Amino acid sequence: MEFQKRIQQLLHQHPDVLVNPERKVMIHEAVVRREALVSANGALATWTPVESTGRSPKDTYTVRRPESEAEIDWDSPNNIPMEPETFDMIMEDALRVLATKPRLYTVDRVLSADSRYALPLKVVSDRALTVLFADNMFRPVPSDLHRSIFADQGFTLVALPYDKLDRNKYEGRLRKLPDGRTSDMAVAMDFDRRLGLVYGSAYCGSVKKLMFSVMNYMLPAVGILPLHCSANEGPDGDVALLLGLSGTGKTSLSADPTRALYGDDEHGWSDYGVANFEYGCYAKLINLRPHKEPEIWNAVFHEAPYLEHGAIVENAMMYPSGLFDVDDERLTPNSRASYPLSFLSNVKDPPMGDHPRTILFLAADANGVLPPVARLTPEQAMLWFLMGYTSKLAGTETGIIDPVSTFSRFFGEPFMPRNPDVYASMLGEKLRKHGSRVFLINTGWSGGPFGIGARMDIDVTRTIVRVALSGGLDDVEYDEDPLFHILVPRTCPNVNPEILNPRQTWADQEAFDLRARKLANDFSKHFDKAYGNKGIDPAVASQCPGK
Repeated sequence: MEFQKRIQQLLHQHPDVLVNPERKVMIHEAVVRREALVSANGALATWTPVESTGRSPKDTYTVRRPESEAEIDWDSPNNIPMEPETFDMIMEDALRVLATKPRLYTVDRVLSADSRYALPLKVVSDRALTVLFADNMFRPVPSDLHRSIFADQGFTLVALPYDKLDRNKYEGRLRKLPDGRTSDMAVAMDFDRRLGLVYGSAYCGSVKKLMFSVMNYMLPAVGILPLHCSANEGPDGDVALLLGLSGTGKTSLSADPTRALYGDDEHGWSDYGVANFEYGCYAKLINLRPHKEPEIWNAVFHEAPYLEHGAIVENAMMYPSGLFDVDDERLTPNSRASYPLSFLSNVKDPPMGDHPRTILFLAADANGVLPPVARLTPEQAMLWFLMGYTSKLAGTETGIIDPVSTFSRFFGEPFMPRNPDVYASMLGEKLRKHGSRVFLINTGWSGGPFGIGARMDIDVTRTIVRVALSGGLDDVEYDEDPLFHILVPRTCPNVNPEILNPRQTWADQEAFDLRARKLANDFSKHFDKAYGNKGIDPAVASQCPGK
């Protein structure tokens, strides 16, 4: 019998199953079962075991089947294959364990605000907090789901966050830990049978990101480009997308009081425009400040009766008083909060709209060699989309910190399973068809690398973003950077022109040239390693820095 049918049978035969419980019931259940504590402001606080304070990418698998294996980039370090037999063994264990639980929960939701491609999702778990997280993050089933291209292709996710696999049983099938033992957790996706498993990972993000990966696999096959981005809309309906890795300012820059937010993380771009996949946000809390991120702060920490609140604060320090200390990272710097989009003050409902007029790629370049803004042709945009560049700061040595180039394809490498040319070519096609303008925004350093130069002033970056979104950079003169293959504006309204050419901001311009060539070489080497045999269009490959 198929697992989908067996799961349904289990839910039918189990003596105590809460099916699509009301939100207040889920919150109450999480509290009375001691899965979470009620904080002073009414939000729920929960803490996971140490191995579940973040995603576990080395324990995240894709089932390798003949039907789909040619569609997946198995050379990507994040696409770890799992034998179908191993997946079936884990699912058998999951069904057996679920049958022993005193109470089960199941919720039906969808991904995508556009019902034309909303993906039905059934989440099954023994944990009330897991289904509450799904209620926060995934969308209610729309009344017109029948028109979805996925109406009869629903996905089922089974989550056993606190149960562990038998290490001996899976020896040779799951990864070896540094101490020589076999891992006892697995997050696995079977795209062909539309099944997912979260077994042994209590990190809520495992549920969210598994489903994002599923959408990123399914949508390109039907002509829809999935994007790891935030999106918002101006007063006249103009849509903007912001793509960037952690620390680039994506959340801050997308939270513009003059523009309605669609969402901060996951969207689809179809023939009809842009739509958010999600119903909520899953925000980092470490060092959060109410004056810098008032929307996130108020969404999480506003006061309300706990049954009306339902924000989930995960792995943040909470004192006996019920107050949080978001600066305490002793458990993890990856403390998070899950809350519905409706907790924010300026969101569009439903979160969908026209084709994007402007797309921003955000990079926090700690080398200090990229300009604060540059325009990209479609080919250049495809290249920078492939590369997903930012830089991170390494540890100190004799007082010097050397930035490390970081590349994450499509600004979300762990969640993009298909072959890379698919996503890149789809972006190029949509840019040409809809005339969307693309800008590279450096939110990193100017006047020198980290330790010498200064971080780009956030107010200057906000001004540049507003100018770009308003069309103020459409008719200015540009110079092409021959090393990085980007178009650098000579002027930008309301911005000092002296900062637009990064070389001119360095006191030692020879040092700039050395640093710029080093970064371009990092690009070139990574491109050759990741995409050298992936059939990337030569017109796109030629735009790689250093080429």
